[in-house]
Amino acid sequence: MIAVVHHPAYVAPAPARSTYRWNKNGLIRDLLLDQGRRIDWHTPDPMPTRWLEAVHDPDYVAEVLEARVPPLKTRRIGFPVTPEVAARAQAVPGGTWLAAHLALRHGFAANTAGGSHHALAGTGAGYCVFNDLAVAAVRLVEEGTVDRLAVVDCDVHQGDGTAALLAGHPGIVTYSIHAEKNFPARKARSTRDVALADGLGDEAYLTTLEETLTPFLAEHRPQLVLYQAGVDPFADDRLGRLSLSLDGLARRERLVARLSQAAGAPLASTVGGGYGDDALAIARRHVDAILTLGAAFA
Repeated sequence: MIAVVHHPAYVAPAPARSTYRWNKNGLIRDLLLDQGRRIDWHTPDPMPTRWLEAVHDPDYVAEVLEARVPPLKTRRIGFPVTPEVAARAQAVPGGTWLAAHLALRHGFAANTAGGSHHALAGTGAGYCVFNDLAVAAVRLVEEGTVDRLAVVDCDVHQGDGTAALLAGHPGIVTYSIHAEKNFPARKARSTRDVALADGLGDEAYLTTLEETLTPFLAEHRPQLVLYQAGVDPFADDRLGRLSLSLDGLARRERLVARLSQAAGAPLASTVGGGYGDDALAIARRHVDAILTLGAAFA
């Protein structure tokens, strides 16, 4: 069975004037429900405020939780923060933290949301409200669950918020492989950044991933990997600039799983990015990532 974390608040109603695909997480849930007993479901508690404030500015945390985010930050996020969106924003980091604990127990676990890697200390950005990867990572280390943790980000966009929020934090390192010319225009500095040229296909991508992630994991010896498994490197993704095939995405998951296992690190995955007009096709790509990772750790 594959340990999967889901919270009803992940499926929030779309705020007015939002271009984000709000039905994606519900479709991911439904497709995983079709897997029957293959999935072991878990429901997280919302992330306690004090852990959100360990990473984000307390004033910004209050703005989100009280659904009074000012217009400038609303524009950076890309949609209004309604009470339902606020509840979702607090639930998702709790889900990533729970997935990490389940991964430590079972080898692998998946959150059906998360990977909100653009959120910064005092504002959200790029469809990200709270940075669940950073919040979960800091909590896991500071509560003593692990001493060394790596965030591995394979979304097509650089994990700029994660890099900025976790820079210099003892025991936490960050890796991001992304399209060099894609959002954000101003990149942060991860522990290891791998910037890729537009249009890179399966073979070159997978070779570069293996040649850079292998020594990264060997050097830092994480006891846990938080994996941002965005599927937007797919060739037909609306916001991607790379050219991975569906087979290339599956091979990426198997490679990340193999390298994590070789390093002795359990892996907890988050959904990350995936964009386009066909929400069901995008959800299928996310579910394929979860199922492929689950099979690799079985």
